[in-house]
Amino acid sequence: MSYDVFFVSSNKHKFEEVEKIVSKFGLKLGLLKLHLQEIQAGDLEDIAKHKAIHAFSLCSKPVIVEDAGLFIKSLHGFPGPYSSYVFDTIGNDGILKLLDVKRDAIFKSVIAYCERSGVVHLFGASVSGIISRKKYGTKWGFDPIFIPRGKNKPYSKLAEKNQISHRYLALEKFSNWYLNKKKSNDL
Repeated sequence: MSYDVFFVSSNKHKFEEVEKIVSKFGLKLGLLKLHLQEIQAGDLEDIAKHKAIHAFSLCSKPVIVEDAGLFIKSLHGFPGPYSSYVFDTIGNDGILKLLDVKRDAIFKSVIAYCERSGVVHLFGASVSGIISRKKYGTKWGFDPIFIPRGKNKPYSKLAEKNQISHRYLALEKFSNWYLNKKKSNDL
């Protein structure tokens, strides 16, 4: 099968979600299961850029990677770019135990695209919301505790999650850019 671009991740759930989203734009996405170095940095963009360059160096194919972070206002942006590590160590239950009254948060996503060595295009988006008082369901990541602004349920309980999430918004930007590039360059 021919793919427009490869999504590089070791997270099957993330790939499935990304594939559903970009297919709505007519893109064919392949999966490259690679374990990429994840630098420790205070900026999602730096992390995503580094991962995209590393992924391209391993496969020499057009790739996208995604880095996302949950930024909780009362915790001064924690866990932010360390969200994967925090999820793996303390999980949603640990996050809920850290919070009192103030529960405002922002979920951010950065898509990094690389089709040649050292050249990376970034597409970012964010969604404001709050952290729930309890977990709702068992879906992956922070979906069971993040309630987007204007909704009364967390991502894990929203049928329309893949039309409103931070990941969707970043992938929409990427997909539109990629399709315009493809159209103008006849890729």
